Amino acid sequence: MVPDLVAMGQERGKPAVRVYIIYDGDPEGATDRMAQAVAEGAASVPDAEVILHASSEATVEDMVAADAIILGSPNWHGLTAHMKEVIDQTGLVWEQGKLVGKVGAAFTTGWSRAGGQEITLLTLLHPLLAHGMIIVGLPWSSRMTRSGSYYGPTATGRPKEEDLAQARALGRRVARYARWLRRGRGDEKDDVEGGVFYKERRRHPAQE
Repeated sequence: MVPDLVAMGQERGKPAVRVYIIYDGDPEGATDRMAQAVAEGAASVPDAEVILHASSEATVEDMVAADAIILGSPNWHGLTAHMKEVIDQTGLVWEQGKLVGKVGAAFTTGWSRAGGQEITLLTLLHPLLAHGMIIVGLPWSSRMTRSGSYYGPTATGRPKEEDLAQARALGRRVARYARWLRRGRGDEKDDVEGGVFYKERRRHPAQE
């Protein structure tokens, strides 16, 4: 059974932001491992409270109470029926606008590199956009040449360390943006985890 409360990084005297992770997948399976990594990344951010639920445990009330929602599903020609059921339960709060302005994100796993993982990510993100949520993905990085997508972390087969690192990076980004929206960013900056892809190039003589 997935524990309700994974971690709390709340600083004394400051309100926590709640990151709610909902996923479908077998215990100790690929999606479960990615979900745990997303939770670890979010929990590493100060003031972040992380709740990790399997799709069977998810509630609309917990979604409304959260500052950020991250959805995860294996790529079964799109998201699973259990994840679709979770999303279908949010019709009333969609009409009421109760998820508007929250941070949203997604992750997925699959057994084929060309099996439609990005379609699954977009399918997960679509209802979050419909709810008026602010979507956070992964920025281009050197690590993305080997793992992940702009739309979120992915894993082909058993997650490799770089896949888990991308999952942690997404969790951190979501928790940071939820905190910044709550408190204001100040001088803090976002990171391109995995290494900035750009390298200084010698200028062409015509540009001199």
